[in-house]
Formats: sequence, structure tokens, C-alpha cells
Amino acid sequence: MNPSSRLSAPKLVSSSRAQVPQGCAGDIEQILISAPRIHRRVMEMAQVIAEDYHGKRLIIVALLNGTVLFLADLVRHFEVPLSLDLIGVSSYRGGTSSGELEFTKRLKLNLRDQHVLVVDDILDTGKTLRAVSEELSKQSPASLKTCVLLDKPEGRTVNLEADYVGFIVPHLFVVGYGLDYDERYRNLPFVGVLHPHVYRKSSDQQS
Repeated sequence: MNPSSRLSAPKLVSSSRAQVPQGCAGDIEQILISAPRIHRRVMEMAQVIAEDYHGKRLIIVALLNGTVLFLADLVRHFEVPLSLDLIGVSSYRGGTSSGELEFTKRLKLNLRDQHVLVVDDILDTGKTLRAVSEELSKQSPASLKTCVLLDKPEGRTVNLEADYVGFIVPHLFVVGYGLDYDERYRNLPFVGVLHPHVYRKSSDQQS
């Protein structure tokens, strides 16, 4: 059975603005996923993944930097034996995508004949996750699956789906819980929608 069929992403209902910190209240248009809802969902995902890898040693490969918060919350619910490594890949400069992928950190672990789970914060175009999966496949792992907190299917430009998905989100500019815009907003405990005036203003300044 495909794991995603047992882990259907819930329908989203936007939250209120009441929990937006005062310092960035003018930048966040709305809270899309509250902190408590994220925590419940991450626990559910961890339980399903742990069941799928029961009795197997698992290597988790997480993408820097946006995955850090999601990764920390996810792995602390695991009771399966695991190893962890981080890989760096970037396609963003100044808050916008350059269209070119660059590996900024390589793995230290040997993945050959190992069960590997790639963890990322968001699946949008699919280019980054596909490039990472293709790179890791060169080491001939026993299995290779993918896990993302957010899936934005409207942004997909390649044929790719994740094996484990936390939430399906609309085609909006989301930040928080590790996701950033120009290295800001990662520390927010929720996933929020960035107000268009923020990135429009930044684009005007860069032009």
C-alpha cells in the first residue's frame, strides 16, 4: 500500500491573524496552519513512517535550511533506529528562484543498500526534490522515499509526488516553521501567508 494513501493530507481552513507576533503583523496576511495543528500532524506522520520502517534501520537525509524545524519535531517521535545527514541545495538568491540548482553541502553517510527517507519542507515545482533524489539514487540505496511538510501541487513543473505529505496548500507565498523569504520568518511557529507588498517591495528595491 502506498504510504500516502494512509496519510491523506487534511483540508486547510485558514486561521485568524490573532497569533501573529506584533513585529511582523504587517508582513503576514493570514495564518494558514496554526502551531498546534502542525504539531499534531507531524506526530501523525511520524507514526505512519515508523510503522512503514518497523525493524529497519533508516537513514534520514534532510535538506537545509528550511527543513530544520520540521525535521527536529519529526525525528523526536521516531523509535526506529536511524541515522541523520544533511544535504544543502539552493536555487534561491535574494528571495527569488534563480532557476539553477547548486549543491552547497554533500552527504557524509554511505547510502548503499540502506533505506533512505528524504525530508524537505515544501514540494513546489518539484525540481529540487527530483534533483536530490536523483543524486542520492547514484549511491544505490535499498529504498528511497520522500517526505514533505507542505505540498503545493499547483506549482509543479515536473512529474513528482512525495510519499509522505503533511498538508496540501494552495499556490500562495508561505513562510514560517522553517520556510523563509530572504532568510526571514523561519522562526515563526506557524505557516503563514506572506503579504504581497513584502516581496513586491523587495523586488522593486533589487531592480
